[in-house]
Amino acid sequence: MSGDLKWNKIMGACLGTAFVILVVQQVSGMVYHTEQPEKMGYFVDAPDEAAGGADAAPLPIDWGTVLPAADLAAGEAAFARCQACHTINSGGANGIGPNLFGALGGPVMHAAGFAYSDAMAKHKAEAPTWNYDEIDAFLTAPGRYVPGTKMSFAGIRDENTRINLIAWMRTQGLARPGHPRARPRAPAGGRGSGRGCRRG
Repeated sequence: MSGDLKWNKIMGACLGTAFVILVVQQVSGMVYHTEQPEKMGYFVDAPDEAAGGADAAPLPIDWGTVLPAADLAAGEAAFARCQACHTINSGGANGIGPNLFGALGGPVMHAAGFAYSDAMAKHKAEAPTWNYDEIDAFLTAPGRYVPGTKMSFAGIRDENTRINLIAWMRTQGLARPGHPRARPRAPAGGRGSGRGCRRG
């Protein structure tokens, strides 16, 4: 009997404690209630980073400098991620994507018999040839550069990887596009190409 009373006391103490906690929460909620202000803080007119001027724009790649120094073996290895959709051998069949033999320096939509997207046809009207800058921009982010393209590849963000890949793709065609001339170095203290010293 005394054991039952002991457990009753323990249970009563627990319930009493829980009740007190609930009451304290309700009372403190009413006492310290805060209302949402009608106006939220102060507006700070911060200039957009893109409005920082021409100095913020990335410099174009100096193809005349980077191509001779590119790592062709690394470029061929980089093409492995393209092989699920593309072939690049002469006379190779189209797959999910077109055969890419001779693509660099050739016309956009060069692969006969491949069903290109309307988006690529529109792009061809604006930029008919896959020159170095065009193919570099496309490889960086295909869907952003040609909105609506059927190519679902996310792109290659690393610049050195793209340079090596493009240098290797240049060797995969009968009529290779020539190396552009390297841009002259800027005087000390001036804005140089900044990209002429990159190596693959």
